[in-house]
Amino acid sequence: MLYAVATLQKHCLSLMATKPNPSRITHLAGARWESVAKKPRMMTTDASLTDAFTKYAEYLNNLNEKREKVVKASRDITMNSKKVIFQVHRIGKHNKDEVLEKAEKDLQAVRDQHVSRLVKELNGTDFWKLRRAYSPGVQEYVEAATFCKFCRAGTLLNLDEMNATFLQLSDPSIEPLQINILDYLLGLADLTGELMRLAISRISDGELDFADKICRFVRDVHRELTLVVPAMDDSHDMKTKMETMLQSVMKIENACFSVHVRGSEYIPLIGSNDPSFPLMGVPDMEL
Repeated sequence: MLYAVATLQKHCLSLMATKPNPSRITHLAGARWESVAKKPRMMTTDASLTDAFTKYAEYLNNLNEKREKVVKASRDITMNSKKVIFQVHRIGKHNKDEVLEKAEKDLQAVRDQHVSRLVKELNGTDFWKLRRAYSPGVQEYVEAATFCKFCRAGTLLNLDEMNATFLQLSDPSIEPLQINILDYLLGLADLTGELMRLAISRISDGELDFADKICRFVRDVHRELTLVVPAMDDSHDMKTKMETMLQSVMKIENACFSVHVRGSEYIPLIGSNDPSFPLMGVPDMEL
């Protein structure tokens, strides 16, 4: 019995002698934790990857600079095309040729000065990437060009005829800038609004035949686009302009209908010298 107790004491003493130091345990645990902790990774790139990033950054910088220049050219096209439209609105019974010659000359200047600058800025670029930057100017130019053509010949300037005038502005060795079908249709939708204003002004001047011609033309354009636009799922702008176009058609039709139905009450020219005119003797009104 004494031998067993002595053996047990001896064994306990040996365990106490081999018990690890707490400070040593903490040190070992800390070292082990540092070894398994996540260390920050250093990205190593070779020369080819660095060159690729550099070239892509330069491409983006050049594209942004070109976009700013394209936006400026588009604004100039818009502003000067509006001047052409205002010039056409001066047309009347006795100055048609004079007004249209001036408007067509101004339109040629827009094409030679501002559209050519846009074409130059887009040379060497995938110009479809910058379409949103120059689309407003192109739409306004389409509106002005088709407005002049209708007032001159009573017909529509189609897309092929318009793009043919752009070919001479580009270098034959590169892809020329061409107006796409969406920008053309958006400009054509805006044209109907200008024709509505022209029809109302022509009615007030007594040119009923010209107003009827405008009415038929705008109605035909609206009917044809009604068949096309529903298939254009990605064009919210076009569908919005179709609503405005319908309003223009209705305004022209109502004006022409009122003139034909109430023709006896219609006064084409206040202060007319016609002896049968009901207000004969009343002096001309000063506007």
